[in-house]
Formats: sequence, structure tokens, C-alpha cells
Amino acid sequence: MPEGHTIHRIAKDHSPILVGQPVAVSSPQGRFDSDAALVDGSVLQRIEPIGKHLFYWWSNGLVGHVHLGLFGKFRVAKGPEVPDVVGQVRMRMSTDAGTIDLAGPTDCSIGTADDRDRIVARLGPDPLRRDANADVAIERMRKSKQTIGALLLDQKVLAGVGNVFRAEALFVNGIHPSRAGVDLSVEEARALWVTIVAMLKQGVKDNRIITIDRREFPVTRGRARRGDNTYVYHRDICLRCGTPVQIVELGGRACYYCPVCQPR
Repeated sequence: MPEGHTIHRIAKDHSPILVGQPVAVSSPQGRFDSDAALVDGSVLQRIEPIGKHLFYWWSNGLVGHVHLGLFGKFRVAKGPEVPDVVGQVRMRMSTDAGTIDLAGPTDCSIGTADDRDRIVARLGPDPLRRDANADVAIERMRKSKQTIGALLLDQKVLAGVGNVFRAEALFVNGIHPSRAGVDLSVEEARALWVTIVAMLKQGVKDNRIITIDRREFPVTRGRARRGDNTYVYHRDICLRCGTPVQIVELGGRACYYCPVCQPR
């Protein structure tokens, strides 16, 4: 499932193609036909990323919602020529600047601003948004008896963090993933927030996940395997101390950690 930096990068990259002009919206697959008809030909005013959600604000007052989930993917073709449909395309959006196809999302729907607000109300603050309130996330972490490893994946605590950034932010701050949120100090929780903000921002800039300090270790250029540019995530040994990396399942996902750099 894409982490928050990918969603923000999608909004940034797709906006020049779609925003500010009428958009032809269709559903080659057919499952989005009735919703597509509601906004077909309308001007897209903006694409709003929040956590792992994308919201499309249309000139007729409606708001689209996309959640990619585990299997959702976009395909972009720039230019006025509309490409042939490849595979099961749930939603196609076309302008003179290009065509964007969406396949396999968990959710793709058209609703109202109230529908959008109800979704957002269930989310914690998004570290990539300027209006994010760090104190809300910090309080939710420190009030919970759940493990911090599970809390960082809980989108009600903070929105946009996934498995890679969870493991890497905990490593950078020397926090064992099985510690209870309530046991964290204010300083530790705030340091986690600051680290996550920095990692996600770098992810948007790089359009990939690189969590290692480039002053400390070289970055793998070009096509990188999972674990090439991380400290512990998907690695056999800790990049910093060489200790075998261990795994604990928290929040339904495997969390990688170093028992030496992240003592209990």
C-alpha cells in the first residue's frame, strides 16, 4: 500500500495534467459509470492529498475520493492522444494535456464535501500538510497502551505512515517497536513526529523511499531493491551496527528493528 509521500507526489504530478480545465471522466471497466457521469466534462479545481487518500474537487461542487489500497495504481500518458485501454481501468480522466487511468483501487467514488469531511474526521494529522497539528498525534500516541509500532500504522493517530517509515522512524530514534505509547516521553513522541515529517518530505522530493542519512551512507542510485536505502526495513542486518535484524508483528504487519540500536 502506498505511503503518504506517494499520495502527495501523485497529487503534485497529476495536477498540471488535470487541474483548471474540463476533464473527460469515464469508466472503461464500467464499475464507475454512474459516478463518472456526475463529473464528466466538469472543471477539476484541485486534487487534495490527505494521508493515504486523494480528494478531487470539481467545479459542480462534488468531491471525488480515491483510496489506492493494496492494489490500486495510476497509469499516466501525457499529450492529447488518448491511449488504448490496458487492463481493468476503473476510472479514466482525460484532458488535452494527458490521460490518467486508475485500476484496482480500494475506493473510487464521487460524493459531497460532507462525505469528504466524514472521511477526514476519522484520520489523524497528516505530517505532510501545513495545517497538521503535531500535538494531536503526540497526545494520541502517549495516551495509548498499544505498542508504538502499532500506533504508527493507525491512521487515526497520524495519517500517511506505512510499514517502511514506521520501522525507519523508530530506528532513527532508538525506540523499540514494542514499547507502549503511554511509556514514551513527550520528547520521544515529538522526535518521532519530526523524523516522520522529514522522511515523508524527502520521499515526496525523491519520489522514492530513502531513509538513510546520505552523509553517513551512500545511496543506491537507479533501480534499488527493498532494503538498499534503509537502516533496518527489509534488511538481514542493521546497516549501522551489523546486528541481525529482528521482526515483530504489530498492527498486522511485520516491523523490522535492531535489538542493539533499539533496546527495550
